[in-house]
Amino acid sequence: MNCKEFNQLAIVDYLLALGHKPTKIQGNDYWYFSPFRNERTPSFKVNKKFNVWYDFGLSKGGNLIDFGILYYRCSVSELLDKLGQQNPFFFHPPFSYPKKKSFSQADEKGKIAITDIRNSIELRSLQEYLTFRKIPLHIANSFCREVDFLLYDKKITAIGFKNSAGGFELRSAHFKGSSSPKEVTLFGKDFSKTILVFEGFMDFLSYQSIHQRKLILLPKQQPNFLILNSVGFIERIKPGLEKYASVHLYLDRDNMGVSVTSELLSLGSKYQDKSQLYKDHKDLNEYLIKEYLDQSHSQRKGMRP
Repeated sequence: MNCKEFNQLAIVDYLLALGHKPTKIQGNDYWYFSPFRNERTPSFKVNKKFNVWYDFGLSKGGNLIDFGILYYRCSVSELLDKLGQQNPFFFHPPFSYPKKKSFSQADEKGKIAITDIRNSIELRSLQEYLTFRKIPLHIANSFCREVDFLLYDKKITAIGFKNSAGGFELRSAHFKGSSSPKEVTLFGKDFSKTILVFEGFMDFLSYQSIHQRKLILLPKQQPNFLILNSVGFIERIKPGLEKYASVHLYLDRDNMGVSVTSELLSLGSKYQDKSQLYKDHKDLNEYLIKEYLDQSHSQRKGMRP
């Protein structure tokens, strides 16, 4: 089974095969206790129509490949090896659509199909989403694009962050997913001795925003930046990190992020945990939002007569 075939499987069927049953069904939304942790209130949702999932406790979501990488804590190739040992006949594609000339082959198989890419983010709802995340528009435009794509014949527009293989991480206030191929994103030069590692691109954009506001000072030499786009890639990128003299880790403060950070710190003193900066927050973007609100509150308070 390859990635394309795996992503055709219905997530609700795959969860059932793993022993996870929905606690509530509302239309196309299936609610579960999170497969990633113990909890009392269901916070894991699957939209059966679009065959995507979202974990509100982790603020993560995506397609079935994204789920498998996170669930098994493995790389894409390791996931496919594991799937080869499972019985595929337990699972069924979420939809079968009649073939239409207007559909691309990707659309017929329920895969995200990019239809247009624009160099700047113009859609007001996306700009408002960036404002909510406290990311200045000019910074987002430096690293992201406005992307139109089709998912089951539905046109969606989102902020697109390109990975090193040409795929996109796609985000809006109502969508979180990625187009194929799934890969990490690397910015930088071969001669750099320092690399900064982020779990997702919103944290990378938050770092750029914070630096602009002079809350964090960049190292004297311009570092490289690695955005994982999925913690499942961590095993595969470990050898590449060894060529750097210094590796700064800005991973999430959830159980998964702390676990991966600890794993990397055990490899040597050149690995540095920078998440202490936002130790009271789940990630760097939440810290940016909270710091921004605190600063705004302080400024308003100082302006009072």
